[in-house]
Amino acid sequence: MRSDMSDKLIHFTKGDDEESAYQNLRSIIAQRTIWGSHNLIKGAHVCVCFSEAPLASLQNGLQNSDFYSKYSLFGILTSKEHVFSLGGRPVIYQPDSEYGQLTCENNWRHMRYEPPQTDLSWEREWRLKTEGFQLEASVTAIIVPDTDWEQRLIADDEKHQRWQTMQYSQIMEETLAVQYEESFPWTVIPLNSP
Repeated sequence: MRSDMSDKLIHFTKGDDEESAYQNLRSIIAQRTIWGSHNLIKGAHVCVCFSEAPLASLQNGLQNSDFYSKYSLFGILTSKEHVFSLGGRPVIYQPDSEYGQLTCENNWRHMRYEPPQTDLSWEREWRLKTEGFQLEASVTAIIVPDTDWEQRLIADDEKHQRWQTMQYSQIMEETLAVQYEESFPWTVIPLNSP
């Protein structure tokens, strides 16, 4: 595959700072769901958004110094094929004046494109029209900035598992409660690994 192409899609988390973006990532992992939004989607359709930017080009995240970039270095990586099979498609970059040319079945894919004032094509956006995208460990990986964040994510998950076991042991025998513990099923990819 060409180096400027990718067979993966990434949903980057947002946050006011690294900690809030990390907590958003942990919430997605805990719920095993990326919840859809209608933010910046004409027609108020609810979608989950991804970028098809190649992983090798993202060592600093999905950044563009010419435009406000709200994305962190935390995200969910999945296969383009999987999202496509669920109905996900690349957005259609076009002026707002052309929105009416899209059918009702496709107008959720519209993204305003009126350069030089409005040009978000660098995001290489894909959308999946859904209330929520379910994470599956077989086709999903977790993106973190570096190995320090990877270690923290795994340690935080282990703490959460111990807390859950303690909660379960209040309503059932502890040996049974331990059986409900899950190992961390996700592949973690640090963007800036040494």
